[in-house]
Amino acid sequence: MVDIDAAIGYVVAHGDAVDRARLSWLVSGHAPGEDVLATAEVGQTMDGGWPALLASDVASVDATCFRLGELDDLGALQRPAARRAIGWLTTRQRPDGSWQEDQALAASAPPWAVPGDPEAALYLTASAGFTLAIAGAPGKAGEAASDGARYEGPTAEQNAHAVVVARAAEAFRAHLRPDGTWPSFLVAGWLGAALLHHVGWFYESAQIQAVLGERVPGMSPADVAAMGAALRRVGVGRDEWSLVAVRRRLAETQRTDGGWESDDGGAFNVHTTLAAIRAAR
Repeated sequence: MVDIDAAIGYVVAHGDAVDRARLSWLVSGHAPGEDVLATAEVGQTMDGGWPALLASDVASVDATCFRLGELDDLGALQRPAARRAIGWLTTRQRPDGSWQEDQALAASAPPWAVPGDPEAALYLTASAGFTLAIAGAPGKAGEAASDGARYEGPTAEQNAHAVVVARAAEAFRAHLRPDGTWPSFLVAGWLGAALLHHVGWFYESAQIQAVLGERVPGMSPADVAAMGAALRRVGVGRDEWSLVAVRRRLAETQRTDGGWESDDGGAFNVHTTLAAIRAAR
C-alpha cells in the first residue's frame, strides 16, 4: 500500500514554496497565495506560452503543457496567465488537429519534441489535447450566470474550445493501431488514453490502458506516477485494472523517505512524488 502520509512528509521536507502549495491544493484544496502563483507563472512569453529555456523568447508546446500542469496542481487554470497560455496553445493546433514545435526550436529540442518528427508530433498532440481537456474554456458549462439569470447553455468560446479538444482526440485516435498500441513514446499512450476517455472514446482508451497495464511492472516510478495522475485527472475510476497496477507499482517503488525517484535527476523527485500522490489518492 502506498504510504500517503510519508509522501506528504517528503514533499514538506524537500519541496520549495510552490511544491508545498501544490501539495496543499491537492490534499486539502487550500488556495495558494499570490506570491506563490506569481512564482509559478514567471517567464511567460509575450504570445502567452512558456519557453523551454527561460532565456528564450520562443514558446514551446511541451514546456507550456508542463507549466500548465503545475498550475493545475495549484488550482490556477482560470487565472489570466493560464488562460493566455491556453489561448496560445489553441492557436498552435495544426489543420489536421495535431501539434508540433516551432521550427526555431529544432536545434535544442529533446527527442520527444523535434519539429517534423512523427513520433514527437503524436506525443505533443496527446499532451496538448490532454492539457486543453483538463483546462476547459473560461467558465464552466452548466454554471448559472452570476446574477442568477437562467443558464442558456455553453458559450461560443466553450463550444470552440470543445471542438479543439475533439479534433485533438481524433488526431490521436487516427494513429491508434488495432491492438491498442501507438507509434510514439510511452508517455503519449497514457496522455492519449486520458484524452480519449475525456471525450468519450472509452473503448479506445481502455485498449491503451490494457497495453499500459501490461507494461506497468517494468515502468519507472516517474512514468507510473505520471500515468496514474493523468488517468485519475480525467476521472478514470481508481478500481480500473490499470490504476490498481499503478498503485501496486508505486507501493513497490516508494522509498524509505516517502518519496519516489525521478527519471530526470534528484531535482525532480518532489515533482514525481506529487504526481504519485495525485495518482494514489
